[in-house]
Amino acid sequence: MTDVLQTERLSWAVGGARILSDVSLTVAEGEFLAVIGPNGAGKTSLFNLVSGLARPTGGTIRLDGADITGLPPHRRARRGLGRTFQTSSVFATMTVAEHVEFAARSAGSGRVGPADVRAVLKRVRLAERAPMLAADLSHGDRRKLELAMLLAPTLRGTSSGPRLMLLDEPMAGTATEETGELSDVIRELHRQEGRGVLMVEHHMEIVLGLADRVAVMDHGTLLTTGSPDEVMANAAVQEAYMGAEL
Repeated sequence: MTDVLQTERLSWAVGGARILSDVSLTVAEGEFLAVIGPNGAGKTSLFNLVSGLARPTGGTIRLDGADITGLPPHRRARRGLGRTFQTSSVFATMTVAEHVEFAARSAGSGRVGPADVRAVLKRVRLAERAPMLAADLSHGDRRKLELAMLLAPTLRGTSSGPRLMLLDEPMAGTATEETGELSDVIRELHRQEGRGVLMVEHHMEIVLGLADRVAVMDHGTLLTTGSPDEVMANAAVQEAYMGAEL
């Protein structure tokens, strides 16, 4: 399998303070890699560097083998990198369908019809909510809408959509009864559609149920990477992150 994402000795310092130090990791095509670690470990900083919201002070980022270290976010998106954020980023006064239409137009898909929009919404289990205002959605459904917006470029075949989805704490703020279905949607996009996923998540049961591999960060460095079982059994992880034997 080829690597869709590769970071090599990725570092970031602000005002002399080291936020990220020499983080080297890969995500293979179609792989699900979860990033875990305590608050302040550098997980969101890593996402900001990979997505282009921040510029590293050292190291390189490659997408499908091409160096994207200096590219702005919109050019990374056109190359197949999509991202959601910790805080829900939908427009309260727009309908669910209008969100997908807007995302499709922004990606260059032009005008799309209701059937096209419904097809995308069906993939995230929101087809019946197409006419609803985003303000009236539950938090879990807003998260699914954000995923639908990532998929919008696939309308009319103008793009295959994101090859790698960066999901920054998708379960944050989501009610317990909604996390199961949201997990199922993410799993389907990963396994059935073959999309790579790089996810930050604090809910360990979600991580263990979704991830092919887990990367553990601590104090801005990459502590270890391995299968979920390997990581959970790692003594250094238990000390740094879990705080107790598991």
